[in-house]
Amino acid sequence: MNGNQHLFIPGPTNVPEPVRQAMNLPMEDMRAPDFPEFVSGLLTDLKKAYRMENGRMFIFPSSGTGAWESAIQNTLRPGDKVLMSRFGQFSLLWVDMAERLGLDVEVVDVEWGKGVPVDEYAKRLEADTRHEIKAVFATHNETATGVTSDIAGVRGALDACGHPAMLFVDGVSSIASIEFEMEKWGVDLAVSGSQKGFMLPAGLGLLGVSDKALEANKAVSNAGMARCYFSFEDMIKLNDTGYFPYTPATQLLRGLRCSLDLLLDAGMDSVWARHKRLAEGVRAAVAAWEGCELVARGPEWASDTVSAIYVPENVDARDVISGAYYKYQTSLGTGLNKLAGRAFRIGHLGSLNPVMLCGAISAAEMALVDAGAKIEPGSGVAAAQAQYRDTTPATVTASAKAA
Repeated sequence: MNGNQHLFIPGPTNVPEPVRQAMNLPMEDMRAPDFPEFVSGLLTDLKKAYRMENGRMFIFPSSGTGAWESAIQNTLRPGDKVLMSRFGQFSLLWVDMAERLGLDVEVVDVEWGKGVPVDEYAKRLEADTRHEIKAVFATHNETATGVTSDIAGVRGALDACGHPAMLFVDGVSSIASIEFEMEKWGVDLAVSGSQKGFMLPAGLGLLGVSDKALEANKAVSNAGMARCYFSFEDMIKLNDTGYFPYTPATQLLRGLRCSLDLLLDAGMDSVWARHKRLAEGVRAAVAAWEGCELVARGPEWASDTVSAIYVPENVDARDVISGAYYKYQTSLGTGLNKLAGRAFRIGHLGSLNPVMLCGAISAAEMALVDAGAKIEPGSGVAAAQAQYRDTTPATVTASAKAA
């Protein structure tokens, strides 16, 4: 009767119809003799999405947080020193996990709205002549603030001083959406999840692991952290036969197969370019809204997967989110932690197109006006339309439509 409830949060994202249909099948035997062929192809193609040729991919039945934990437990020892930065809710949570797992965390706190402080990392790595820092952590895309960081720059800082530390990357809201080059950038462990750029329900923790990180895993085998469910060793042993050490989420794996087909058929470069075009339309809308601005403190930080938006001083962002949800059937992302009540978020990743985002911008605009914002109705939509009309290709291929 009233149409669809519209989803524009930065994850879970919209599930394309072909992916949904791929998961709509009877339960299957995860020990069947033909299952290994399916698993082998899935792991191979997942590496293509991560842009890696060597190393390994692991698929855990978990959220991205589980893959975070696995990355740490399998390559580091309690008491190891690591370099991290905090500039949003999710980078904050990663620091918290590292501390709770017993690492000696050297934290660089950064203003929310900026990202990984590459210059500060470079100074600290240069000063670490004894190479006590065993790993450098970088949140590629901070989902809470709509900020993207320079991972290639972090690799450059490591290489400039010949530092051997491993490079850990949180790519949960970046991989399969914005440019990510695991091998080219020398990333050793990269975490993602099924519910964002891979356009699936939550439930799969995806972890790319370099050859260097696999060697680190072997080095800590008898002296590392306790682990069981997230053990590399157990996964490798069974994955090499085409199976898993425990019951896999088979329907999600079938959906992932379809999602990878859509992404790889479109081409990762094309997927990245589409996300940039979509993000630029949202940013144009925000610029047109009087009293609103991005949380990202400059264009060099602005994310192509999610925009966190400060509301005018006289407006409570929670009223905007509530109004959009109840009155206009549109889910917008909430402001997290210190941004609660001050900002809302529009997710623009996954299976989206310009017309869908014009709907999101319209709903946000109406809810802003209802909440007391003194903005001109239609201003944001018009700005986004102009941006999309100028940048959207005249023809969209079938695979690009789905992805």
